[in-house]
Amino acid sequence: MKWLDKLEETFIAFLMAGATAIIFLAVLQRYLSGVAFMGIQDFFIAINVSWAQELCIIMFVWMAKFGAAYGVRTGIHVGVDVLINRLSDKNRKKFILIGLGAGALFTGIIATMGGELVMHVQESGSTTEVLEWPQWIVYLAIPLGSSLMCFRFLQVLVSFARTGELPKHDHGHVDGMEDILDEANLVPQDMKHGKGDK
Repeated sequence: MKWLDKLEETFIAFLMAGATAIIFLAVLQRYLSGVAFMGIQDFFIAINVSWAQELCIIMFVWMAKFGAAYGVRTGIHVGVDVLINRLSDKNRKKFILIGLGAGALFTGIIATMGGELVMHVQESGSTTEVLEWPQWIVYLAIPLGSSLMCFRFLQVLVSFARTGELPKHDHGHVDGMEDILDEANLVPQDMKHGKGDK
C-alpha cells in the first residue's frame, strides 16, 4: 500500500503548504493595503481575499481528518500505556488488539454517520458562506478521513497480530539526514560526541 501512503502524505503536505501560502498572502495583502506609497495601497485594496479565512478553515479540517489517519499509521498519536506495559506479554497483546479493534469500530461508525450527514447536507443544497461551495464537499472530510483512519487501525491491528510490533515514531529522525551524514562520513552517534569536526 505504498501508493496510498504516498498519496496520503502528499495530500496532507499540499493542504499544509496551501493553507500556509494563503494565510501569508492574506496577511501581506492586509498589511500592504495600509501602505500609502506610489499606488501600492490602491493595488492591494482592490485585491479581494475575503475567501482566504474560509478556505483555510476547510483545508485545516481536511488536514486534521487525514492527519489523524497518518498518525495511526506512523504511531505518532499519544497513548497512555503505563498499565498495559505492566501486563504479561500475552495479556498486553490482548489489550492492544482490543484497543485497535475499538479504534477501528469507532472510526467506522463515525465514517458511516459522516456519510449520512453528507447525504443530508447535499439534499439540503446549503453552501459555504463566502466561497459559496456546496457544503457537502466540506463535510465529505468526515467519512473519507474516518474511513481511512478505520483502515489504518485495521492495518495496524493485522500487523500487530502477526509481528507483535506497533508502529513507532522516532521524534529525532529526519528523513534524508542519512544521505547527508553518509556524504560527510558521519553517523548520528558522532554528532552527539562532537566527532567529525574538522
